[in-house]
Amino acid sequence: MTARGVVLLALLLAAAPAAGQVASFAVTGDAIAAPLEGRVGNAARGAAVVRNRETANCLICHSIPDATERFMGEVGPPLAGVGARLTPGQIRLRLVDPTLLNPAAAMPAYHRVDGLANVDPRWRGRPVLSAQEIEDVVAYLATLGD
Repeated sequence: MTARGVVLLALLLAAAPAAGQVASFAVTGDAIAAPLEGRVGNAARGAAVVRNRETANCLICHSIPDATERFMGEVGPPLAGVGARLTPGQIRLRLVDPTLLNPAAAMPAYHRVDGLANVDPRWRGRPVLSAQEIEDVVAYLATLGD
């Protein structure tokens, strides 16, 4: 399979709602220190998730350091340097459920199913990102240092 085919396959897989349930986790301070389900993230898969405008849709609010990526948002903080500003555990908590840090957070909870309003039927009872996808995004964002 070509590199382009691998990227397209990753994007197609990322477009489907995450299967399974929400992984258990423990918050310590402002972080979830342990990887969800003990999974190891893959930065290349995480980059595909971040760029996917069908599921996580990170780029609607954030920008990444990639001049070839068009139409990035400015509502959330730029993700350039996030790996130098935050630990993987801090990034993980912000992805899993940012309202645990800030109840008024505008960023959606990507690994939560309870207490949500106006949920699209295809996502009801399912986290937007699986535990593996969360770990992949953490691995990618951790590479975005200064």
